[in-house]
Amino acid sequence: MARQLDEQIAGRFPVGQRLRVLDVGMGQGTQALRLARAGHQVTGVEREPTMVAAAREALAGEPEGIRERVRIVEGDGRDTGVHFLPGSFDVVLCHGVLMYVEEPDALLAGLARMLAPGGLLSLLVRNADALAMRPGLSGDWAGALGAFDTVSYRNRLGLDVRADRLATLTAALAGIGAPLQSWYGVRVFTDTAADDAGAPPDIRTLLAVEERAGRTDPYRAVAALLHLCGVRG
Repeated sequence: MARQLDEQIAGRFPVGQRLRVLDVGMGQGTQALRLARAGHQVTGVEREPTMVAAAREALAGEPEGIRERVRIVEGDGRDTGVHFLPGSFDVVLCHGVLMYVEEPDALLAGLARMLAPGGLLSLLVRNADALAMRPGLSGDWAGALGAFDTVSYRNRLGLDVRADRLATLTAALAGIGAPLQSWYGVRVFTDTAADDAGAPPDIRTLLAVEERAGRTDPYRAVAALLHLCGVRG
């Protein structure tokens, strides 16, 4: 996904431009720190205290020049309008968040308002059109059968959450003035790997395969996750 995001940034902004990035639901700060290392000014929003602590710890281990480019705000991603002015950011990330939001329309609209004209909105969501893939490939036939007609699923943390359909999000992005420009699949072949599985010796080849599949039909349509990129008009 990082390669996909870099591709979108490179294709939309001049080389060397220092971007204003908002990472909503930043978690432990993986993407925020990566983008700060690339020279961008990053603001991360996270509501879970354990994740905020992990992000602050990770940030503390960075050189001063990178630390000063990252700001961490403890708060809910649905309250961006409380913390920031409309149009304050060139890039807004919301990765792995929508599955925990029962009604995501207000959140999406708020994210779009944060974008400057021409700004990039990057979403990572669970693919509701492929919910039967994981149980099916694992031989859970009852689970696979039940997954065809729902957008709900239980994740690996044991939480009941929701997924999104590509068509539904395409319409939603058009409705908030940040129409879909590109989309990718993420975890096409590797979704059934065990959580504690170590990296294989041919990790570079694996990543190359996943990257190729994530941009190629019909493979990307059955990926576990969808990476959608909309652009503010």
